[in-house]
Amino acid sequence: MVSALRLPSLTSLLYPSLVRRYPVALRRRHRIRPLLASGFSAQSAASSPPDTVDRVDNQKSRVQDRVNSDQVITPRSQDFNAWYLDVIANAELADYGPVRGTMVIRPYGYAIWEAIQEYLNVKFKETGHSNMYFPQFIPYSFIEKEASHVEGFSPELALVTIGGGKELEEKLVVRPTSETIVNHMFTQWIHSYRDLPLMINQWANVTRWEMRTKPFVRTLEFLWQEGHTAHATLEEAEKEALQMIDVYTKFAYEQAAIPVIAGRKSKVETFAGATKTYTIEAMMGDRKALQAGTSHNLGQNFSRAFETQFTDEIGQRQHVWQTSWAISTRFVGGIIMTHGDDAGLMLPPKVAPIQVVIVPIWKKEDDKTEVLNAASSVMEVLKTAGLKVKLDNSDQRTPGWKFNFWEMKGVPLRIEIGPRDVSSGSVVISRRDVPGKQGKVHGISMESSILVPYVEEKLDDIQSSLLQRAISFRDSNIVDVSSYEELKTAISSGKWARGPWSASDADELKVKEETGATIRCFPFEQPQGSKTCLLTGNPAEEVAIFAKSY
Repeated sequence: MVSALRLPSLTSLLYPSLVRRYPVALRRRHRIRPLLASGFSAQSAASSPPDTVDRVDNQKSRVQDRVNSDQVITPRSQDFNAWYLDVIANAELADYGPVRGTMVIRPYGYAIWEAIQEYLNVKFKETGHSNMYFPQFIPYSFIEKEASHVEGFSPELALVTIGGGKELEEKLVVRPTSETIVNHMFTQWIHSYRDLPLMINQWANVTRWEMRTKPFVRTLEFLWQEGHTAHATLEEAEKEALQMIDVYTKFAYEQAAIPVIAGRKSKVETFAGATKTYTIEAMMGDRKALQAGTSHNLGQNFSRAFETQFTDEIGQRQHVWQTSWAISTRFVGGIIMTHGDDAGLMLPPKVAPIQVVIVPIWKKEDDKTEVLNAASSVMEVLKTAGLKVKLDNSDQRTPGWKFNFWEMKGVPLRIEIGPRDVSSGSVVISRRDVPGKQGKVHGISMESSILVPYVEEKLDDIQSSLLQRAISFRDSNIVDVSSYEELKTAISSGKWARGPWSASDADELKVKEETGATIRCFPFEQPQGSKTCLLTGNPAEEVAIFAKSY
């Protein structure tokens, strides 16, 4: 039997307002949807060229599709949370599990997670880490060994008390994180300085009995990677913790096109059992902060609790110094909330499951074969170049419906091929990130020597454009403050506040209570010159960033 130390009310686990807004019948109908919102209308209607008869007819079909469809994506500006949930449902990223607070990650959503895994797995191995796996059941006594750890996690623990029909002699914790069981095993594997450093990573699921859940961002069970390392010195552990937050930062910028701010957590926000926590903080489209990844210097807290020791070069017994670091499926939520618009997802090409979708267009049955042959040829050319391509050759839906569908799924580039394109040996290419005619180019040759570099260049342009757009949005919503009143004004207007801070933990908690904002981090990049704490007026060495968060 699985139980929780503190059970949340069932109504708070998932959004009852969503259930009221979308009854079961409507949510089931979302399997194959017309998928149109206000954002689709402007982009779709503007993107049909006036010089091709079949595309004019296709534009008419798109208008009819809009007339016959439900507006199932709430505009972002109207209700950001409803928009987020609508996008997840309509883009077929995830669905609700039968247990409240859980989710089923659907193939398209899991493919985004796989793109994250593929990049990070390479980086972890390049930095000397090996993958392995630990059991998900942990003796409760392990959790109790590190005082601050059990205190920090107790409200979120799920416990197994019955197994095989019998009450267990010792309760088992369903893995909330693995520091304790890792140390239990490290103690058996580490004996000498020659066994160090020991650096491992595991891809696993974890369970935390959250009070308030949100798909991808906060669920009872989620997927992640967690790295664990043991070192001979504090300096080596600190170097490792900083190295891994740098890996996460580069991933966020270069792959996910999310301009995170890297820095150190305050003492109040430090991971339970760590001496230092480093973080990457991302600004979402509603200007809330998302903690997108963390790296912890654990010091000797766990090694002392578990007696994880080694014999050093002069024969002395020493406790190891440790780190742990993790990124989870909440990063998928971060990608959605950073780049999406009223039309749905907008995926950076480097993490997109499909980078290019090909939509063949024919009006007469006589044209169908040559159009499909040309589309298949283009698909093979692009696949051979290593691109992720989808040919939508189904004939159950109109081309206009397909345009809307793949725009909503966030596919970066769309290629259209009609009879006239086949005759001219060219294609039409539309960018997801640039609405209407401005994002559409006609007459791109089907010749591989021209088409492949053109598509690759446009995908690079989209990747760069999404990053720059996110940087501009972030920077325009961070306010430098020098007083508490200025901080409160910034937070109340939905922005992030950045200002000098040297006040106490109690003062930090007071700010949280009065404004709802927390210190997201002390950024690594700090302004020069003398500083005065915005709250106390005392000298301050660093600026901190305050924001409301997920």
